[in-house]
Amino acid sequence: MSDATSWDDRYRTAEFVWKPEPNRFLPVEVAGLQPGRALDLACGEGRNAVWLATEGWTVTGVDFSEVGLQKAARLADSRHVTGEWIRADVTQWRSHTPFDLAIVFYLHLPAADRRAAFAAATRSLAPGGTLLIVGHDLANLTEGTGGPQNPAVLYTPDDVRADLETSGVSDLVIDQAERVERPVDTETGTIAAIDCLVRAHRSASSPGS
Repeated sequence: MSDATSWDDRYRTAEFVWKPEPNRFLPVEVAGLQPGRALDLACGEGRNAVWLATEGWTVTGVDFSEVGLQKAARLADSRHVTGEWIRADVTQWRSHTPFDLAIVFYLHLPAADRRAAFAAATRSLAPGGTLLIVGHDLANLTEGTGGPQNPAVLYTPDDVRADLETSGVSDLVIDQAERVERPVDTETGTIAAIDCLVRAHRSASSPGS
C-alpha cells in the first residue's frame, strides 16, 4: 500500500475530493438489477457504494486509504445507510463472500497491478453476478480532458477485455466494452472526457472458480 499515505493526505479535507453523488454511469448501468450484495473495489470516499446502499444493496467498500474509508462511513451515516468498509490493497485482497455486483471505478495502476485488481473483482462474483468497470480511457490523454496524464496507467476497452481473459474466471461474458463520453465543465466551457466502460456477467450456472 505504498501510495496509501498520499491518498490519505488527499482525502484529509472537510469537503469531498469528488462530489458525493454517484458517478453518472452507475445508476444507468445497474438499473434493472435486483439489489443484493455489492462490492466497490477501490471505493475511495464511498460515493458509489453509499448510493448503492440507498438503493437497497448490501455494500462492501475496499480501499487502502483509511481516511477515505472514514469519509465513506460518515457519508453512509449521513444518508442513513450502512456499509462494510475494509482497508486493504485491492491488488491483493480476496473475497470470501460472493457478490451480485462488483464495480471498479477510476482505478488507475500499472498494467500488472490493474490486472490483479480486475481479477479480484471478477473472482468475487456470484453466479449471475455483474461486473462494471469504468475508467479514464487512453484516448482521453489526447482527445479528452482531465484524468491521469501518464499513459502507463490508462487503458482501453480492449485492454480490459484482455485483463479479464486472464482473471481465471472462464464463464465470464462481456456484454459491453466501449469508449463513452462524459461532459466536464471547464473554464472554457463543457468538454467531453473519454472514459472506458466495460460491463460483464458470470453465467447464472457458474461453478466455483
